[in-house]
Amino acid sequence: MSQKHSPYFIYILECSDKTLYTGITWDLEKRLRQHNGEIVGGAKYTRARRPTALVYSEKVLTHKEACAREAEIKAMSREEKVKLLKSIEKYT
Repeated sequence: MSQKHSPYFIYILECSDKTLYTGITWDLEKRLRQHNGEIVGGAKYTRARRPTALVYSEKVLTHKEACAREAEIKAMSREEKVKLLKSIEKYT
């Protein structure tokens, strides 16, 4: 990356088919709009599973931390991810 951004966000989206998608960004609002097709961009995975809803985000200071946390979450089973989501009391 040529530009340095801080903070970064690790986020989890719930897709229309109830699957969970994890990603990182430095502009959370823009990235959510991309995933939902409001502006160009977004992941191929979410394109076929719109609309998506933000169910989790956390902030870190560096890209390195964001990548490490994203990998940690992606390695979790669905059950572990749901447990993480329930720990913030916004997910049912």
